[in-house]
Amino acid sequence: MTKAKYIIIGSGVSGLITANKLLQAGESDFLILESRDRTGGRVYTDNGIDLGATWFQKHHVYLTQLLKELNIPSYNQYSKGKSVLVYNSMAPAHYFETDHSAPSAQRIMGGSYSLINALAEKVKDKILLNTKVLELTDKEDNIEIATTNGIFVATKVVTTIPPKLATAIKYVPELPENIQKVMQKTHTWMSNAIKVGITFKTPFWRNKNLSGTVIGQIGPVIELYDHSNAQNTEYSLMGFVNEGLRGISPEKRKSRILTYLETYLGEEIKNYTTYLEKDWSKDRSTSCEHLNSVYMSPEYGNALFNMNYFNNKLLFSGTETATHYGGYLEGAVYSGLHTAKKLISLVDQQKIKLE
Repeated sequence: MTKAKYIIIGSGVSGLITANKLLQAGESDFLILESRDRTGGRVYTDNGIDLGATWFQKHHVYLTQLLKELNIPSYNQYSKGKSVLVYNSMAPAHYFETDHSAPSAQRIMGGSYSLINALAEKVKDKILLNTKVLELTDKEDNIEIATTNGIFVATKVVTTIPPKLATAIKYVPELPENIQKVMQKTHTWMSNAIKVGITFKTPFWRNKNLSGTVIGQIGPVIELYDHSNAQNTEYSLMGFVNEGLRGISPEKRKSRILTYLETYLGEEIKNYTTYLEKDWSKDRSTSCEHLNSVYMSPEYGNALFNMNYFNNKLLFSGTETATHYGGYLEGAVYSGLHTAKKLISLVDQQKIKLE
């Protein structure tokens, strides 16, 4: 049995930020339990391709400030040249140019995982990978946590995993019915996404005055963007695959994607150096078996997530719980900061009562 004052479930953005803020407040008696064999949650960069969270906006103030504190630069999403809108398979594509006076989406230098690396480095000795939480039991002054890697005990527990997935944990006693229902119906950000990333030796689309952007709900790829690095030394395209292709073989899906992109970007698409896909629906630390596609913005930040459970010992965190830009990286950052403040406040209140 392992004891800690605080235990954080999940080493995504929210969990790592809460841990970092505890450390900054002088509190080092905490652990982070992570079910995956890596940190980062839904932030995942492979071969320079952000196959998870990718963009943010300048009005995402908490993330912007965090990147500044960590000395991680950002840069504008490339959008020069003509973009392609495919709105009807029977009609020619529409070509348009972005208004460059409008605010641009931002990308994190070195890939989104640069943020995870910076946050995890400071608390790396506190992270236990391959540790899935199975049961939480309220035991007077503590919570007992049963995992695939043994039993843990903490005075405060923060769960940052998607609320829908958190319903798979057994709670003793059971959580109130109202929070159970909200957890079950809260859509998991990224859970439906299939992302594709393709790298090239040269940015051939730029040479044709194309931005690399292809938008259209009817094709194999519903969104595609230039995903080259900030230094313009590595060139790639990245986007979202139509969910309708989930049921076919990877080989057929790849063939249909490349054929489609060849139509609008040119035959050079065949001269790729690497081709990557990430289907988040198959990631059991993000998604579950029964998926419902969400075509409108889901509701996040339910007030019940801001309440504490198990007699103020159990807190919910993560981007789905955030009242500020829930479902974005910004929401994850905000939630992590907000939860750290709550934890420190709860401990201070407890000290006052004891005195």
